Amino acid sequence: MKSYKEHFSRALQAAPGRLHFAAHSHHLWPDVSFDAQVACWEDAARLADRKWDHVFGEVVPDAQRRIAKVLNLSQPAAIAFAPNTHEFLRRLLSCLPADRAPRILTSDGEFHSFTRQIARLEEEGLVAVTRVPVEPFGSFAERFLAAAEAAQGVTDFDLIYVSQVFFNSGFAIEALDDLVHGLPVGGSFVAIDGYHGFLARPTDLSAVEARVFYLSGGYKYAMAGEGVCFLHAPEGYGPRPRDTGWYAAFGALEQTAGSGVAYAGDAGRFLGATFDPVGIYRLRAVLTMLNDLGLGASEIHDHAVALQHLFIEGVTRADLKHLPAETLLLDPRAEPCGQFLTFDLGEAVAASLQSRLLAEEVITDQRGGRLRFGFGIYQDADDVEKLLDRLTRL
Repeated sequence: MKSYKEHFSRALQAAPGRLHFAAHSHHLWPDVSFDAQVACWEDAARLADRKWDHVFGEVVPDAQRRIAKVLNLSQPAAIAFAPNTHEFLRRLLSCLPADRAPRILTSDGEFHSFTRQIARLEEEGLVAVTRVPVEPFGSFAERFLAAAEAAQGVTDFDLIYVSQVFFNSGFAIEALDDLVHGLPVGGSFVAIDGYHGFLARPTDLSAVEARVFYLSGGYKYAMAGEGVCFLHAPEGYGPRPRDTGWYAAFGALEQTAGSGVAYAGDAGRFLGATFDPVGIYRLRAVLTMLNDLGLGASEIHDHAVALQHLFIEGVTRADLKHLPAETLLLDPRAEPCGQFLTFDLGEAVAASLQSRLLAEEVITDQRGGRLRFGFGIYQDADDVEKLLDRLTRL
């Protein structure tokens, strides 16, 4: 197994005894991101007010092109940036009907950023929500499509929002194309939360780019840290979000004041206001590094899955009483999964084991009764063996 640790020397040397198995939560940053951070500062010092010409003239377009390549999108300009996906969620919601409560179809396994906001709006009757249980996993796509079909022509959904990989289990929708194509044809916004899918699973949106919004960001598998998220916005959907910042007018300055509030014709219509561009610098640098190394989403996923297999085999072989192999929620050897493994242990056991691992400098992640181990390219087979050793010592 090839090791890529040399590209993460700063992060790894900062805590030599640490085993960071939370790649699904906070990915360690590669060395090129440090150089990009410095470059952003130096550009600001050198260019001052003119730095935005460089940001929007070179940095953003290059980052757009590199994201489009990963997702096989034909129009890089259909990608907008924001500090977090919650900003994009608000703008998507602001495109929905205002004369009634918009109808939303989603799952019961979406990330907090979505579930909290929707639940709060639901409390006041501002949205009407239909939630499809993610489990049992094998029938989810069928049940989700059935729920969409049942509402067709009666109470059509205004927004259909679902994850590519579900954060609390690792279950992945393997055939996104089939899911999207199976949805009723109409004006519904279809939004895919790709935060656990981008650069974690091979993703080709070419067949559905005219229909889907796709949200992701740099904090997890893109290895670029917080403050840099992106949205792919299909043409014709949400041309004038009510939640809007002044950057959304870029590209529309030729419109006269009498024509109303102007918007960019591309994904710029979903931009907000002034932001710190440093995250885009980091993301651009990481995507450049991956391209230079010949690492696409397929190669990254294969590396992570190989580590997952080693870990599962080791856990099974060691017969650990505090981490029984049979508590593994999804097995990547047989089921479509993201780049983390979830053990369903019960809340008390999961909390205790996470705490004990932390005392051994092993970073994991607990969600209720589920303990999650994430895998990425800054790990190799030696790290898995060290993790198994520390688990055995416990």
